[in-house]
Amino acid sequence: MKHVLIFLALVVMAFSCKNESQLESDIAKINLDAKIERFDLLFAKIDSESLANLKQAYPFMFSAKYQDSFWIEKAQDTLQQHLYREVESVFLNIDGIELEVESLFNHLKYYFPEFHTPRIIATTSDVDYRNRIIVTDTIVLMALDTYLGSAHKFYENIPKYIREDLKKEQIVVDLASEYAKRFIYQQPSNTFLDELIYYGKQLYFKDAVIPFKTEADRIGYTQEQLDWAVSNESYIWRYFVERELLFSTDSKLAGRFITAAPFSKFYLEDVDAESPGRLGQYIGWQIVRAYMQENNVSLKDMLIESPEEIFNNSKFKPRK
Repeated sequence: MKHVLIFLALVVMAFSCKNESQLESDIAKINLDAKIERFDLLFAKIDSESLANLKQAYPFMFSAKYQDSFWIEKAQDTLQQHLYREVESVFLNIDGIELEVESLFNHLKYYFPEFHTPRIIATTSDVDYRNRIIVTDTIVLMALDTYLGSAHKFYENIPKYIREDLKKEQIVVDLASEYAKRFIYQQPSNTFLDELIYYGKQLYFKDAVIPFKTEADRIGYTQEQLDWAVSNESYIWRYFVERELLFSTDSKLAGRFITAAPFSKFYLEDVDAESPGRLGQYIGWQIVRAYMQENNVSLKDMLIESPEEIFNNSKFKPRK
C-alpha cells in the first residue's frame, strides 16, 4: 500500500509539473515587447539645444513651474553627474532586466487580458528609495539610482534591512508588487487578519506573474530568512492564535509583523533576534496559497475576495 501511495504521489507531481510547463510555454508565446527607454542617459547629456527635443519626447518628466535653466543646471551639477556615472556603470547592459520585465508583462497579459504594455522609462530620483517604481496606466518609471547594489556607497546611511533590496535583481519584483496593488481590491483593513490576507494576495500574485524569481526574492528575504520562516511557521501561527491577534484591531500589529523592519517583534528576545521582519506577510501568503489549493478560483477572482472568505475556506494548517 505504501508503494502505491508513493507511486500516486509521483504521478500527481509529474502531471502538475507538465501542466505548469505547458502554462509557461503558452504564456511565453504572448511575446510582448518591453523596451526600457534610457531617459536617465539622455537627461545627463542635455544642453540648451537638446533640452527642447527631450521635453517634447518626455513632457511628463518636466514640471512647468521650472524654467529651462533649472534643468540644465541640475543635469550639469557635479553630484548629479557623479550619480549618473554610477548608474551608467551598473546598468551598462539592461538586456537581462528587459527580458524579466517582458516575462512579467506576458504573465500579466495572460491573467489580465485588459493589460496593455506601458512605456518603461528609466530615470534617477536622488536616491528616493521609498519610490523606486511608479506605475500608471500608460507609464512605468524606474529610478535606477535606487538599484545600484546593497553595498553601494550611496546607501551607507540607509538601514541595512532596506539596503538589502536596493539591487537590480529586485527591479522586476518591485514592479510586480506595484501591479499587484493595482489589481487587488480589498476594503480598508480593520483587523490584523485583513493585513495578513492583503499581503498574502500580493505575494500569491507574484507567485503567478514572476515564477522565474525564487520564493525568497518574491518576499524580499535572503534564503536563510525564508528558511527560518518555514521552519518556524507553526510557532508563528500558534503565537498569533493563542494571543488572539487575528481579529485584533490594534494598529501596532502592522509595525510588529507587516511593515519592513529588521526583525519581527514577538517581544521575546531570543526569537526576535533571529527572526526576519514581515512575518505577518509570510503567514498571509501561506493562507492564500492554501485557499487557492482548496478552491477552484481564478487569480483574478481571488484578488477581490474578502479576507473572511479566503481565511474561512483556506483550511490553513501551518507546517510542523
